[in-house]
Amino acid sequence: MHRTPRFIQKSVADASADLAAAKQALLRTPASASPKWFYDRLGSHLFEAITELPEYYPTRTEAAVFAAHGAQMARHVGVGATLIDLGAGNCVKATRLFPLLEPSQYVAVDISVDFLHDALRRVQREHPQLDVVGFGMDFSQSFDLPPALVEHRPVFFYPGSSIGNFTPAEALVFLKRVRAQAHGGGLLIGVDLVKPAPILEAAYDDALGVTAAFNLNLLRHLNHLLGSDFDPRQWRHIGLYNEVMSRVEMHLEARTALVVRWPGGERAFEAGERIHTENSCKYTVEGFASLLQQAGFSEPRHWTDERGWFAVFWASAD
Repeated sequence: MHRTPRFIQKSVADASADLAAAKQALLRTPASASPKWFYDRLGSHLFEAITELPEYYPTRTEAAVFAAHGAQMARHVGVGATLIDLGAGNCVKATRLFPLLEPSQYVAVDISVDFLHDALRRVQREHPQLDVVGFGMDFSQSFDLPPALVEHRPVFFYPGSSIGNFTPAEALVFLKRVRAQAHGGGLLIGVDLVKPAPILEAAYDDALGVTAAFNLNLLRHLNHLLGSDFDPRQWRHIGLYNEVMSRVEMHLEARTALVVRWPGGERAFEAGERIHTENSCKYTVEGFASLLQQAGFSEPRHWTDERGWFAVFWASAD
């Protein structure tokens, strides 16, 4: 039987509220911008390029953990589930697990719907018998999958340590939301671990400047969304490790004094003033296992690479 992927777009009724929040964030001191604005079509492609950089260890280290321990993970996760891929992107990480997990349904969730369309057509071609669904949603704000969408035991998949974009308090709220929808299944999640600052900072400020382009593209995306007049040439990328908060931070720093305008508002920036665009929190194994238990998951298990740089957790929601 030939299938085509189904696509569902969550209501965009809240789009105006999102844009109003983006303007307010720019007016705060310090200014900030949500990392979700990284992911227009160009931003999604730039992030793909970042994952190929020698400095950016998380993607290949996580892949090594799955390669070494995937069969053992599969024994705990089980087969035949609905695999719900959060922040699916190009869907490659999830599809690599298909031979082990043998999902009966694949639900890819991402904010970048255009990018997701392209990826899921490929997934459906490669797996013609699989029920493939694309769900366009900003799950960082609210997270409610339509009950009728998930046809089998729900296994949530959240790789890449994207959980680090949340503060620990926000991560706990998010994990509780996942737990509430994971009855009978669970969560398979990648988590970046604490390590020396030079390794972390190089991963978020590479020599080729791809991460800088990714960060600066956020300004271009905001121009499209808000009608603002950011000039990316007036800004520089900053990536640093905040040891006290145990997180890498990304900022955009004004090269000179400037004014950014958009319909109905403006913001003056002094030279050296920054827009905080992303956090990437780093955890210890013990710290993240505790967070999962606080969220209501039981008996979290974990696997790491040989250097202890990255962990993959399975947390049951039985």
